Amino acid sequence: MNAYLTIAEINDRYDSEWVLLDQPETDESHDVMSGQVIAHSKDRDEVYRRAVELRPRRFAILYTGEIPENAVIVL
Repeated sequence: MNAYLTIAEINDRYDSEWVLLDQPETDESHDVMSGQVIAHSKDRDEVYRRAVELRPRRFAILYTGEIPENAVIVL
């Protein structure tokens, strides 16, 4: 089983990648603090496909790179 990694460790190991976390730990603001990395890729769609395939019960998907200023983010 994968070890829990902190956000700092995840950012260091998976720079500018999409990361799928199982059982993320969050703070009171629901910011992700740590979790188990179960998939990662430079390709966002690949990580989304893995999420559908694995169907984790509680998960988070993060991007560890910089988001361009002109990007539009839909939640």
